Amino acid sequence: MMRRIPFAIRLALLPLLFAAGPTYAARTLGTLQFEPCTLSAPGLPVTVAAQCSSLEVPEDRDRPQARRIRLALAWIPTDARQPQPDPVFMLAGGPGQSALQSFPSVAAAFGDILRQRNVILVDQRGTGGSNPLTCRDTEDSKAVREDEAGNPEVARHAAAQCLNELAADPRFYTTSDAVTDLEAVRRAIGAPQINLVGVSYGTRVAQEYLRRYPATARTVVLDGVVPPGLALGSEHARNLETAVNAQFARCAAEPACAKRYGAPRQGLDDLLARLRRAPQQVRFRDPLTNEPREATLTAGTVSGVVRLYAYAPQLFAMLPLSLAEASAGRPEAFMAQATMIESLVGEQITHGLELSVICSEDADLLRPDPLDKDTLMGAAFVDAIKAQCAAWPRGRMPADFHQPVRSSRPALLFSGEFDPATPPRYGEQVARNLPNGRHLVLRGQGHNVMAVGCAPRLMAQFVARADARSLDAKCLDQLIYTPAFTGAYGWEP
Repeated sequence: MMRRIPFAIRLALLPLLFAAGPTYAARTLGTLQFEPCTLSAPGLPVTVAAQCSSLEVPEDRDRPQARRIRLALAWIPTDARQPQPDPVFMLAGGPGQSALQSFPSVAAAFGDILRQRNVILVDQRGTGGSNPLTCRDTEDSKAVREDEAGNPEVARHAAAQCLNELAADPRFYTTSDAVTDLEAVRRAIGAPQINLVGVSYGTRVAQEYLRRYPATARTVVLDGVVPPGLALGSEHARNLETAVNAQFARCAAEPACAKRYGAPRQGLDDLLARLRRAPQQVRFRDPLTNEPREATLTAGTVSGVVRLYAYAPQLFAMLPLSLAEASAGRPEAFMAQATMIESLVGEQITHGLELSVICSEDADLLRPDPLDKDTLMGAAFVDAIKAQCAAWPRGRMPADFHQPVRSSRPALLFSGEFDPATPPRYGEQVARNLPNGRHLVLRGQGHNVMAVGCAPRLMAQFVARADARSLDAKCLDQLIYTPAFTGAYGWEP
């Protein structure tokens, strides 16, 4: 498996190879019985030894005798003989990601924390092992995922198809429901307080927990910060353009990169224009099976690869080379990358849960922006979401849900300089309402940065001290920009 993964991905994953811990015997935490299990992430050569359990909760808390669902839980025990009483809860992103499946990819960030505290994972209801709202993959859903639906009716039909296949009432799978579940888990394991580590959409969940249960939230870490007032998806196109242009500008500023590729953004725009006129059939080898395949390279395919690679500068470093090869009539490598991304992303996001959250909490705030038309993502994203939400049942939302969360609880906020989804300005906005908070921006980094450089040590020190202002964050100054690949073996020395 490892030899089929591109060099840049292997390079980014090297620290994770040491994340797997020892095996454990069955144990009890609070009122819950846990059994040994192994956590794994689709497509990643990483496993983590853990203890797994479940907790039964009502789907609709106003009708506790009606349908009940089971929340999938995992416990990564601390190395300490006398653990601190307040565990760390890691909250996954999306919306739609499983915490149990996401954890192996960020496990390296929790090594220092595990010296003193247990880590608890809860698959948000509707994801992973918690009654997942899984949509069967169809041609319509694939078109929506690639932002090529065009006709909103295709998006609406895809949502209606998914809804008909669910054994669940999507109205009860919102952020507020997830927060109530977290509190139920806290009580079940007998923790007097908990420390929250939210990633991307998980930062919305963490802030909402802080709003509803301030007494039991000891500390909060927000990595890739989502402001409560933000409508998810409303600024995706704008943020992506800013991040992509900033990273391409780094290439243009490097003599070796500029000499090799000239103006890579112009090259990208030229390739997109050509593919809009005439999509190209490509024969290539599947990067996961090595079997020969044939597929169509479209402008939407290219935009999708650029968008997802923008999340990690280590991957984005390959783009100038891949785009140059595709523009020169050699698109095989680019097509293989697109195929791998489609496979991995499709496994990570539970689309039904994504719709339950966005349709209940964000759809009424979404407005198409005419300026998005000429961006990489285009304007179809918002139209597709609103069309799907027209067919999707909506849950209830507290009246103050989109108001800023004001709290004196200790908070540590991380942002990546080139984050295409949650740019640093979001962290700055949220930090203004957290007087005991501190916002750190990591140079040259993208989305989800708590495993980068010395960030894991800073996060552990913060959780131990419950004091962000006392952290010595000068170690982050050692982070450098990732040079673009100038050849098949990487960048020049």
